[in-house]
Amino acid sequence: MATIDSSIMLIALPDVFKGIHLDPLLPGNSFYLLWMILSFMVVSSVLVVSLGRLGDMFGRVKMYNLGFAIYTLFSLVLTVDWMGGQAGAMYLVIGRIFQGVGAAFLMANSAAILTDAFPENQRGLALGINNVAGISGSFIGLVLGGILGPIDWRLIFLVSVPFGLAGTLWAYFKLEEVPGSRRASPVDWPGNLAFALGLVLVMVGITYGIQPYGGHSMGWTSPKVLAELAIGIGFLGAFGFIERRSAAPMFRLPLFRIRAFTFGVLSSFLAAVARGGLMFMMIIWLQGIWLPDHGYSFGNTPLWAGIYMLPLTGGFLLAGPISGILSDRFGSRPFATGGMLLAAGTFIVFEFLPINFSYWQFALLLLANGLAMGAFASPNRAGVMNSLPREHRGAGAGMNVTFQNSAQVLSIGIFFTLVIIGLSGSLPTSLYHGLAAHGVPRPEAAQVAHLPPVSTLFAAFLGYSPLAHLLPASVLHHMTHAQLSQVTGRRFFPSLIASPFGSGLHTAFDFAAAGCLVAALASWARGKRYVFTEMEAARAPSARSPAKVPARAAGEVGVPASGGGAEPGPSGRP
Repeated sequence: MATIDSSIMLIALPDVFKGIHLDPLLPGNSFYLLWMILSFMVVSSVLVVSLGRLGDMFGRVKMYNLGFAIYTLFSLVLTVDWMGGQAGAMYLVIGRIFQGVGAAFLMANSAAILTDAFPENQRGLALGINNVAGISGSFIGLVLGGILGPIDWRLIFLVSVPFGLAGTLWAYFKLEEVPGSRRASPVDWPGNLAFALGLVLVMVGITYGIQPYGGHSMGWTSPKVLAELAIGIGFLGAFGFIERRSAAPMFRLPLFRIRAFTFGVLSSFLAAVARGGLMFMMIIWLQGIWLPDHGYSFGNTPLWAGIYMLPLTGGFLLAGPISGILSDRFGSRPFATGGMLLAAGTFIVFEFLPINFSYWQFALLLLANGLAMGAFASPNRAGVMNSLPREHRGAGAGMNVTFQNSAQVLSIGIFFTLVIIGLSGSLPTSLYHGLAAHGVPRPEAAQVAHLPPVSTLFAAFLGYSPLAHLLPASVLHHMTHAQLSQVTGRRFFPSLIASPFGSGLHTAFDFAAAGCLVAALASWARGKRYVFTEMEAARAPSARSPAKVPARAAGEVGVPASGGGAEPGPSGRP
């Protein structure tokens, strides 16, 4: 449910803005458009490490239960927005922030709870099911938002409440703390504050970097954006300095001396950068071009875009548990690395699809990409969690999720930038000549043609007829019925945007493929199968320090995961 809520808003946004009577494409309202999408993701990225550490300190089950309660409460609060306009939008943004706090409690502690509960030879399956539930939720949210939003926009929040109540009660009565998993220590307030400020400023800078600034199509040259990025990076640098000297650091930097952990987290980060923003591009491809060109009205495209993306979810659901089971036996590296190689191959093949593709080809590639990502995600997460000492599993899981969620925001900025660069080269000319040829006066045609490309993308993304929304009402009223039908019809806009969008999309696919290949290298660099064992931790003279705790490398020099034999250091080498 937490990851469903991270994506349910994407498809239901048009219904939400209609419900609160706010036009999201007016320049003064872009803040609300972006932050309704990103606030949930940003706050969960910022808090998940801190909340994982709190789980290590005070009990993972307690933190998990608290997260369920907060999440459920603010899901209910979001349904009672009685205001309209910008006030109603701000209410929803603030509610989404607190809903994200509850979700962060869940994300930070679920993997650690499962790792505590399952033996090492079953963690791949357990974490695989958990991971598939999370990832598939982000795609199920697309369809659910398209179904519930047109009925009543409040339902996209209300649907979480009964599940949240059931989950809160179930977790309270059924989950138990594992003895020895808690470790009392003080809270690192300076580190928490520096990390939160740094990450928030960097994410805000990326968010506003894809918006127009002055006469530029994007804001990367804006002094405000540059200052946010610079100050954010400065705070993150200060965070690293604080953590190296803190008696109880929030971010367990010594964990990065464990090779399997370091390269598992790195490959997770790179995979998220490679795929995170691409879902937006796929949806815009469907909503702005393919679906209208195949007879769907612009208003119906959000729901059908979610439905046509379902093969991707099917691939995740199929590959995740299977690869998790196999990784329990053979280790994470072959499946995680192979998944990234297959993902890179699918992105390369996507480039050969025409903009007006045959759906069966698109669906097969989506399925293959889902299989690839599922084959990577579950074994990689199991490999990361297996490498961690018990008392640091909450912090380690939080670190992994933070890198992954932060990469999603970074990925959105990168992909929008690449596609906007592609659009900026030829879209203004195509729009100008197309509009002028169909009765739009040349000054107004030039005005619309030189609007920032992101306005056109967001109009298509929100399920609006882009030209009916972007052209002034006075121009629309003076056009003949035939001209109006042509310009605002389903085929006109796709025909103008197809070629410029395709140029940017190919660049985005190149980037995604390259990112997956680098992620495959990072995954391979994790070394052979590596499992931290509690027996070795108990024998170790410094069991509290992950840099000095011996661990067991299963599959190396004939050593089983739970038997005796040579002991490797944190690098994974005997």
